[in-house]
Parts: sequence; structure tokens; C-alpha cells
Amino acid sequence: MSNIIILDGGMGRELVRRKAPFQQPEWSALALYQQPSAVQAIHEDFIRSGAQIITTNSYAVVPFHIGEQRFQAEGKSLADLAGRLAKSAVQNSGVSAVKIAGSIPPLFGSYRFDLYEPNRVQEVAQPLIDGLSPYADFWLCETQSSATEPQAIKPLLPKDERPLWTSFTLQDDEATDVQRLRSGETVQSAVEKMIELGVEAILFNCSQPEVIEQAISVTQATLQAKHAEHIQIGAYANAFPPQPKDATANEGLDDIRDDLNPQQYLAWTKKWIAKGATIVGGCCGIGPEHIAALAKVFK
Repeated sequence: MSNIIILDGGMGRELVRRKAPFQQPEWSALALYQQPSAVQAIHEDFIRSGAQIITTNSYAVVPFHIGEQRFQAEGKSLADLAGRLAKSAVQNSGVSAVKIAGSIPPLFGSYRFDLYEPNRVQEVAQPLIDGLSPYADFWLCETQSSATEPQAIKPLLPKDERPLWTSFTLQDDEATDVQRLRSGETVQSAVEKMIELGVEAILFNCSQPEVIEQAISVTQATLQAKHAEHIQIGAYANAFPPQPKDATANEGLDDIRDDLNPQQYLAWTKKWIAKGATIVGGCCGIGPEHIAALAKVFK
């Protein structure tokens, strides 16, 4: 299955597991301040495990996590550091083919589209984009609760040939016949908007493997109906139990499911690929050992 692209896994839980700096409110950004070597080491471990793409540790470099004043003063430089650490990891690995995804996170809080401030998108996104730009091979708007935010970010990206990937997070606290983002938008509607936006890939992350499987089916059908099969489909689930609608993904460390060891996670990725995914990896709680299991089969 040489056509399958393997992403890395989650950064935050690896920092915790290695007893690197990680706490509220900074979360994974704290390691950029206090122990950047830990961030680079995790990138390198994911590459050694078989990841063909690593994602910059810029997810928490937003005012929601590091505060307004610190963001204004240091947002761009922290994003630059996140990019440099990823670049150094690729260089140290000796695997030049590894690509760097410039992570543009939810600008105003994970899972919380109700906190979205359209008039502040450029203020928050531009320092991230400017800091990451020297290092990113492509852009990844990840854990998006709505199609609105990536639509607002696209015009701010450098006017070059670098692709944009968008990854959505899904409602996963209840069974439903219609797959929805956490904003309430349907997956079909979001996919149609991403086709219009000209993205290269549509992914789903930070959600249950079960609901991701269903969302991939909807995405595949929508792309076929719109004659947009050139857009790739991807998935990188988290290892959390179902998250309710009022979850924020930021209030504390969630429990990790005990039924998602590397082989069990591999089984889910096989289901996603059978539905049409060509990009697979992991989000929160999915470590290098999971990625190694994927690489052994798909790489």
C-alpha cells in the first residue's frame, strides 16, 4: 500500500509521558519555553517510527493557551521555534523526504466554535503563518469545528504553491444518521465548502475512530458527486472516550481508552482506508508505537 501517507501522532501526550513540561494553561506550548529539546526528540521518534509527515508543535501557540499579552509579544517567535524544531528533526533524521505540516490550530479554543471571533482571525493567525512559513511544506488547519475558520485563513496564507489541508473534529457523543462537525454543520456541507476552497486534502481528527469511519464515507460520496476525487481523504483519531458537546479539550487531561493499543488502532486505520482514506496518523494519545504499527503495514 505504497499510496498511503503516514502522519505522526499526538505531541501533548508524548510530552506528558516523557515528563516534559506540560500543564495548564500553556499545554504543549510550555515545552517550547522550557524544554524545546523534548519537542524535537518526539518529532524524531515519530520519524523513526515511520511518519512521512510531522506536524509543527504550534497547536497551543494561541492567546487561548498562552494569554493575550504573551501572544502579542512572542506568538510569531514561538511559531518560528516550532517550525525550526520540526526542520531540525527532519535534518537530524536523515530522511529528507519527510514533510512538515504547518499546524494552524483553532484560533479561539478547541471544540469551541461558539468562541470564534471573525474580526480577530488575521490578528491571531498571521503571526502563526509568518513564523511557520520558512519551514512548512504545506499548511494544516486542524481540529476545525467549522468550515468558517479555514475559509477565513486561506486568504492569509502566502501566495505560493504550498497546499492547504483541512482537518475537522466531529460530534462524537451521540449516535446520529447525519455526521456533523462540532459546530453542528454537516460533514457534507463542510466538504462541499472545502472543494470550493481548493484544499488538497480533507481529514478528520481529535474524534472517535468510530465516527471518523462514518465521516470518511460521507466525504468519499460527496467528492465523487462533485467530481473532486483528486482531493485526498485522511484521518487521525484521538484515544479519548466520547467527548460531550460542552467539552473544551482544554480543561484537563482526558482518560485514554484501553481498547486502542497499536494493533487495535491499526485495525481502525484499515477500516478508514477501505472507505477511501489515503492519509492516516494519530492525534491525542496516539504515540510512536502506534505509528510504527501503521508504517509496518502501509509504508
